[in-house]
Amino acid sequence: MIWIQFALSAVLIVIAAVKLAQYSDAISVRTGLGGMFIGTLLMAMATSLPELLTMINSINQDVPSLAAGNIFGSSMFNMFVLAMLDLLYRSAYVLRVVAISHVLTAGLAVFLTGLAVFFLLVGVEVQIGWVGLDSLALIAAYVGAVRLIQVSNASNAPPLEMTEAEIEALKVPALRTSVIGFTAATAALVLVTPLLVSSSVGIAEATGLTTGFVGTTLVAIVTSLPEVVTTIAAARIGAFDLAVGNLFGSNIFNIFGLGLTDLFYPNGRFLGAIDPALAVAGLTALLLTCLASIAIAARVERRRFSLIGILVIVGYFGGMWLLFS
Repeated sequence: MIWIQFALSAVLIVIAAVKLAQYSDAISVRTGLGGMFIGTLLMAMATSLPELLTMINSINQDVPSLAAGNIFGSSMFNMFVLAMLDLLYRSAYVLRVVAISHVLTAGLAVFLTGLAVFFLLVGVEVQIGWVGLDSLALIAAYVGAVRLIQVSNASNAPPLEMTEAEIEALKVPALRTSVIGFTAATAALVLVTPLLVSSSVGIAEATGLTTGFVGTTLVAIVTSLPEVVTTIAAARIGAFDLAVGNLFGSNIFNIFGLGLTDLFYPNGRFLGAIDPALAVAGLTALLLTCLASIAIAARVERRRFSLIGILVIVGYFGGMWLLFS
């Protein structure tokens, strides 16, 4: 029964999150935001909302390690998806043709993830009210990262300009319809996410696995499926910058969610309640993101396969093995 509840809640979350991403894309087109800004910020926020809601519900159900495992595991899985994208679209050489400016987003994701792991291992026992200073630092770092991306996007990429006829030809929903749909999809996620968390805790108890490991594997993959769907959809139409920006941007937003969750955790520092063993997942996510950014920056000519893509896939499963061990 617990597996059925997990499967049903997972399906509903994926459907709602995909709709959320679609409506966020429509809002971006209707408001004229830049293409890279859409992938890196708005769409990444939309597809990462399941992770944030899962974290908040994990706190409500007193399983903080499930929340942290979900975040780090999601960042790992996003890089796994990026590597698969690079390997499967061999004719496009994805990591060679995307904008070099993605290295900035990847670097910020590495910095934020490394900062989170540092705070997790060091344990800064300073609080402002009930919120840890480390969590506030993660939130501030995210705000700074977003500002830096916005400035970079404004100087390197022209705004997305489409005529009304082009927008109508693409059958983009009206702005009012998109906002209503976005709100409805968000409400659906809010209602269904508690079921995913409770069933995940039940699976951990039934199998004898830790909630952190379940969060890093099962829950992280489920909450990352919206990124997979939107990435595949973008890649199929050749919008590789949108696909790659979505994945790197999601990793940035994940760390913001890690800090933001502390606002909902009343029992002291949230990072202090997390199993330190989950630093393995955080470091794995950091290393995989580094590899992906190296592939983009190097622009190395490849023949039959992407060595870095294979290294990312091997690193993903290696990190999972270490967590299981």
